[in-house]
Amino acid sequence: MTDGAIIVGASSGIGEALARRLAAEGYEIGLAARRTERLQSIGAELPTKSYVATMDVTDVDDARDGFFELAEAMTAVDLVVISAGIATVNRDLEWEPERRTIDVNVRGFTAIATAAMEYFEDTPEHASDGHLVGISSVAAHIGNGDAPAYSASKAYVSTYLEGLRYRGDDRDADVTITTIEPGFVDTKLSLGGFWECSPETAAEQIARAIRKERDHAYVTRRWRAIAWLVNLAPEWLLRRLF
Repeated sequence: MTDGAIIVGASSGIGEALARRLAAEGYEIGLAARRTERLQSIGAELPTKSYVATMDVTDVDDARDGFFELAEAMTAVDLVVISAGIATVNRDLEWEPERRTIDVNVRGFTAIATAAMEYFEDTPEHASDGHLVGISSVAAHIGNGDAPAYSASKAYVSTYLEGLRYRGDDRDADVTITTIEPGFVDTKLSLGGFWECSPETAAEQIARAIRKERDHAYVTRRWRAIAWLVNLAPEWLLRRLF
């Protein structure tokens, strides 16, 4: 049977690059995001069958319904990748950018993550090999005075996925949970520049982590050292840096 993957946030950046990468590896792809025409254009270029669902994750009930409808329409869904996210520089702490970040990166993420787990755990033919991947960030390891809600939201994503892994230890369903923490990737969301990789490079490394069923992966792998240093650094140094 052909493998199938749903990618939420597939209209640009890492999500789009990963859709193209997984399709090249033989996956049928379910593309979900707000921009229907863009998704249709991407789908038409894929070498495998594609499906399109218009989805705004901030409308959580509609997004969950759309997820289940998309999964039902596909031949199979073995993999769900949650790539939808936003990053906003907001040093003045205006409420609207903070609210929007929380709505997308926390509420929207959780709505789709719980829908994916429900799908895998309640669908017997998928429970043995379901795989949920969440795109977090190295920013999860440190607060950022320029984008406080973004770093906090990614800390939520990483910790939530960790909780799902622990939850799975005493359940019958065998669902693999993978946390991806990219550093700077050349997308519209990028808040930096050094060690910045292309979305295609990020997609290649994420696809490798998926194949190996990793619990956790950094993109690119050199960011592992940065995360390790940040976790060990004293707060006075972190305050100067961030």
